[in-house]
Amino acid sequence: MDLAIGAKQVFVMMEHLTKQGESKVVPQCTYPLTGIGCVTRIYTDLATIDVTADGLVARDLVEGLSFDELQRLTGVTLIQG
Repeated sequence: MDLAIGAKQVFVMMEHLTKQGESKVVPQCTYPLTGIGCVTRIYTDLATIDVTADGLVARDLVEGLSFDELQRLTGVTLIQG
């Protein structure tokens, strides 16, 4: 995890939802963290999300998915980018 802190960009690739249909994008992590505040972009199966000082910016959505639907599925407020 020391590599993540020293990197200029850190990307996370994951599925957007759990098997139970809950968002994996959450306002606060519940697991122990070793690289706090180092993620710059999140790639999911539904969207590309940039992590900025202003919040999470939804950049690219999967074809056919509206921003409103992505917001409904996501556990935090998104900014339309």
